[in-house]
Amino acid sequence: MSQEPQTAAVPTADEADDESVREIQVLEFKLGDETYCVDIEYVSEIVDKGSLTAVPNAPDYVDGVMDLRGRTTSIVNPKALLNVDTGDGEAKRIVIFDSNKFEDDAAIGWLVDEVFQVVRVSMDEIEEPPLEKDDSIEGVIKRDGDLVIWISPVNAVAQH
Repeated sequence: MSQEPQTAAVPTADEADDESVREIQVLEFKLGDETYCVDIEYVSEIVDKGSLTAVPNAPDYVDGVMDLRGRTTSIVNPKALLNVDTGDGEAKRIVIFDSNKFEDDAAIGWLVDEVFQVVRVSMDEIEEPPLEKDDSIEGVIKRDGDLVIWISPVNAVAQH
């Protein structure tokens, strides 16, 4: 007589990860005096701000376009896109997003004042967004006594 081994009582590594410490990685950046972040999965690369070509009749949140490795990329000002007053910070960097994440394979970059770092954030540290009607805000992260606003670049662009 042999007995079947019992395995149901011990969760697998995947189940333990899902239930206990789920984490995401976010790229933190500065817009004026405030810190924002996006899920690193959306980010393709970060480049220095170069010269932009203005596009006539473009939405007010599009600062222009640039040629990035042979592809015309729309450069968005997230301060105008998100309708936030973020002071007079000067945009020095461009966060380029993975075009595969956007419905129309759009090549899009956001002008940001400064890129800080990529950090791991536990899902326990993320609070629900204060406004339910704004799909561009994924949540608010409390860290080191400050608040970091987690933005969905796809939803932010789609709302306009």
